[in-house]
Amino acid sequence: MKIIIVSDTADYLLVDKPAGFSVHRDQQLVSLLDLLRQQTGYPYLAPVHRLDQATSGLWLLAKTPASAAALSAQFEQRQVEKYYLALSDKKPSKKQGKVEGALVKARAGSYRLARSGEPWSVTQFFSYGLGDGCRLFLLKPLTGRTHQLRVVMRSLGAPILGDTRYGSSQSQADRCYLHAYSLAFSVGSELIRYTLPPAQGTAFLAEPCQQRLAELSAPWQLSWPQIEKGKL
Repeated sequence: MKIIIVSDTADYLLVDKPAGFSVHRDQQLVSLLDLLRQQTGYPYLAPVHRLDQATSGLWLLAKTPASAAALSAQFEQRQVEKYYLALSDKKPSKKQGKVEGALVKARAGSYRLARSGEPWSVTQFFSYGLGDGCRLFLLKPLTGRTHQLRVVMRSLGAPILGDTRYGSSQSQADRCYLHAYSLAFSVGSELIRYTLPPAQGTAFLAEPCQQRLAELSAPWQLSWPQIEKGKL
């Protein structure tokens, strides 16, 4: 399998992670990181954030220890803008807004949203009807918690299409429909932005979804409410 390279610079490598592959070994013999090292031959590659196995899209890796430290600090300090796409065939409890709560461990490796506790999570979102009962969600996580967006979608009553762990009724979907769509970070004093439409999944590639994505090519320009940093 050849991994698609989105950008390759002296400081970082940005790739299109395919859905269904783990970025770390996770009890497997070979990880996506192993495959990427074999493909590129780079002596140093360090992931600065993690995507779930089910998630596709923009995955950022540093190419030097210095850039790894700088980029990792931006993620830890929540200075990186992240936007995700998700599809659901269920009607959400609200069509746009904010979901916040503590992500606490549940059974069998899953998580649930609680009204109090730690770690706290905050997610903003807009959603758009695509017809035939399908809805596209544009998600902006302001925190980076394990399974955050999958739990948020379940809490809205609209589990992600194909996400059977969190209640999707579409067990025969060709993938879990969660995609890391857009990323903005800094290298030195320069702000870098990337947007990458999904290349996998029949529902993502269907015409109604493609038409809507053409209108969402710059998700940072939407009217996202401002949230004070101290409240995250």
